[in-house]
Amino acid sequence: MSVSAPTNTRATIDELLRRIGEGDPERIAEMYAEQVDWKLNWPQNEHGRTATPWIRHRSARADAADHYREIAAHHVPEQVATEIDRILTDGDDAIVLGEIRQTARPTGRGYRARFALHLTVVDGLVTRHHVYEDSLAVAEAFDTEDR
Repeated sequence: MSVSAPTNTRATIDELLRRIGEGDPERIAEMYAEQVDWKLNWPQNEHGRTATPWIRHRSARADAADHYREIAAHHVPEQVATEIDRILTDGDDAIVLGEIRQTARPTGRGYRARFALHLTVVDGLVTRHHVYEDSLAVAEAFDTEDR
């Protein structure tokens, strides 16, 4: 590991988060390597999967752009906020901790979900994107069944 790796990792993560905040899926995808280890936690029972198509494993830069397009299509854009609590770096790895606040477009239900995002940066590109979030809060916001 070079001495400058954490700085480069942090600069890459800061740029990725800035682009995510701007909301342009193609520009966001430019931050990812051609091949990406992309995983999102989700219960094994597939509950709510048709309502939340962006919550799936991916493996390529083009998939990253699709991910951000699908999120935008399923949420109310004027009712989106993300709060970053902390960014921790260790060599090529970074952990982003925070909370998202979104509103599900199909149901109009708002939700808050704490998250941890584990990213790995190699040569200025993200090669790992693992998200751990409150998937129950997301599933409930998109649940269209009567309660």
